[in-house]
Amino acid sequence: MPRAVSSQNPIVIGAGPAGLTAAFELLRHGVTSVILEADSERVGGISRTAQYKGYRFDIGGHRFFSKNQQVEQLWTEWLGEDMIRVPRLSRILYRGRFFDYPLKASNAFGNLGLVETTRCVLSWVWAQMRPRKPERSFEDWVVNRFGERLFTIFFKTYTEKVWGLPCDEISADWAAQRIKNLNLLKAGLNALGLNFSRGETIKTLIDEFRYPRLGPGMMWERLSDNLATGGCRLEMGEKVESIRWKPGGAYAVQTASQSVEGDSFFSSMPMRSLIRALEPAPPAEVVEAAEKLFYRDYLTVILVLDVDELFPDNWIYIHDPGVKVGRIQNYKNWSREMVPDPGYTCLGLEYFCDVGDELWELSDSELVELGIAELEKLGLGTAPSLKDGTVVRMPKAYPVYDENYQSAVRTIRNFLEENIPNLQPIGRNGMHKYNNQDHAMWTGVLAARNALGMGPFDLWKVNADAEYLEESGALVGDGRLVPQKV
Repeated sequence: MPRAVSSQNPIVIGAGPAGLTAAFELLRHGVTSVILEADSERVGGISRTAQYKGYRFDIGGHRFFSKNQQVEQLWTEWLGEDMIRVPRLSRILYRGRFFDYPLKASNAFGNLGLVETTRCVLSWVWAQMRPRKPERSFEDWVVNRFGERLFTIFFKTYTEKVWGLPCDEISADWAAQRIKNLNLLKAGLNALGLNFSRGETIKTLIDEFRYPRLGPGMMWERLSDNLATGGCRLEMGEKVESIRWKPGGAYAVQTASQSVEGDSFFSSMPMRSLIRALEPAPPAEVVEAAEKLFYRDYLTVILVLDVDELFPDNWIYIHDPGVKVGRIQNYKNWSREMVPDPGYTCLGLEYFCDVGDELWELSDSELVELGIAELEKLGLGTAPSLKDGTVVRMPKAYPVYDENYQSAVRTIRNFLEENIPNLQPIGRNGMHKYNNQDHAMWTGVLAARNALGMGPFDLWKVNADAEYLEESGALVGDGRLVPQKV
């Protein structure tokens, strides 16, 4: 755990939610910071809002909700009336049919039809009679609880698209963490109108969410302006090349253009990159641990269509195995102001991949062609309506939780706390830990308080809890955590 210090010269690495919030908390207590951001154009990290010819779009969708009232207050303080309320509608598209998301049994079985529903029920009965043992993989876990046919329809395709791993290579432990166990017998009776549990309902946690009217980047752009007004130095296009340290703490950061000295450091850069940047190099076991950390990348194909309304959803999950796209964002249905021409629709087709693979290496024009072809195949749009398109690529979007990550992070954490206690990892990639946006912000707040001598606070206790799952009785959970391999 970081030792309490009293920083007067802090350096923040990364201008995403964690880094900017850390700088804000420092400024609230009268301490200005230097913020180094590798991107030359946009703040916000993965929560930034990209722009193209006046169109604004998320890098993924970012709903604003939190159980942490202090975070909610920060959002209100920073944006005020520019935070709008948006009704939430998301569905699953599978073989030409829309299924409610979070999944509801009556809707699911109704869409599947009597024959397929019967097959699903029989498949579930078989799974209860002949469960897979030992239960090692994600596939084993799901099949044992829902049957093979429901696994194939609602779990297999999307999971494999997102993570690039076969379901029989993903740990069963991850399934247990992320999937709520619905009683299928009760669900089947409910679907037939035979609900014997009066007053029991299945409902979403979030039917409505807050959202900046110009996208999440509006939040971070506003905050960065406020920080600059308060005396903080935001340096864009300053990728960290090295962090100089000696036993007891770090003392300087080197970029391509400058060296900046400080007395406390906040790092939201990927943990692997952080260890690679330390000068002198840490012990071999720490370097080896960092090299065991991996990341999942993705890209978004932006399509501008000459259509007023295509579908009412904020976003759609694509479970259809016949296309590569995993999710489609409809930015106008997040905020009308994201789309400058009210007669047009702007969609973001999200493809999950790895840097250097076949999909990543396609040119922007090839990806736009792929996007409109798949949209047409799904019956959601037509090629003649396409007016424009572009591509946004996001490397290191998600930290990967494979079989090595826990021990690797523990090794790195112990080294930093024992040898460089004034350097605190914060945020999702900084801690190699999945955090919702609000959790990433809170790590920034607590890290700042540590640096101000108000702690110590344990940043590693900040994490999503069960209340952030989508609903109490759905077939699927949030789906964003990176699975472990068997």
